[in-house]
This record gives sequence, structure tokens and C-alpha cells, in this order.
Amino acid sequence: MDKTQQIRNFLEENSVTYREVDHDIAPTCELSAKYRGESMDIGGKTLLFKDKVGFKLFVISASLQVDSNKVRKILGSQRLRFASEKELMDLCGVVKGALPPFGRPLQDFDLYIDESIFRNERIAFNAGILTKSFIMNMNDYKKLVEPTICHFSKEEK
Repeated sequence: MDKTQQIRNFLEENSVTYREVDHDIAPTCELSAKYRGESMDIGGKTLLFKDKVGFKLFVISASLQVDSNKVRKILGSQRLRFASEKELMDLCGVVKGALPPFGRPLQDFDLYIDESIFRNERIAFNAGILTKSFIMNMNDYKKLVEPTICHFSKEEK
């Protein structure tokens, strides 16, 4: 089963209402927001990092940037890197830019969410592919995830 169908099944099994949006290929947060017709703020940008222990998922508002020094501090790790495109495909079954904002049970990774995500009433994300997005209510998203909530965004200027 592909990642998009896994997400769809997960949402439906948990009685979550969501909007599915088909769009042109959107490899960036800016394009995804444009095609969805939504603010970039509600986008959930999901990144897979590897530290000395293993891989971890981090979700942040698409309008912000990750401060890798803060991530290192959260993980207590000096060494940190993004997952490679091959690792994203091998571990998650997705290409860069299509990683959904869910850890367990959908993806076997610890999940860290920047507090910026919760400023919004909705969350939008590429649903395992670059041509489909899901948009859902933030309260529903909160019920589905068991994250470590922290602050790892760069300070807004």
C-alpha cells in the first residue's frame, strides 16, 4: 500500500475529516501553499534528521526555518544531518518534500513538533507524494500524534 493510502486509511480509521487536494508537482513549501490556496503558515514541513542514535522526525510551520543548533540541543547530539533522498525512499517510501507529519504508528520514528504548528487552526501537508495534499483541523491532528513539543525554529526577524 502506498504512503498516501496509508495516511488516508489512518485518518478514516480515526474518524478524522480532511480535505484532499490534487495539484501540480509541488516540491517546495511555497509551491504547495500556492497550489492548495492556503497560507504557508498552516503547512507542516516535515524533516527527517539522523543523529548518533538514529532517525527522528521534526515538524515545523512551513513559513519558518529549522535552527539545527536547537535540534542538536534537543537531541543531545553534536552530529546531525538530514536524511538523504535514498534514505527517505528506503525508510519512508517518499521523495524529498512529500514526508507527512506523522510518527508512530504510521512511521516508526520519534516525533518532535515545533510549537509554531499549534498557532494554526489547520495543518496542510503533502500526503506522501508531491501532487496531493491533505488539510485537516489542528485539534484532530493533535489527537493523532504523540510528539515531543519543543522550540526549534529560527527566530523570526
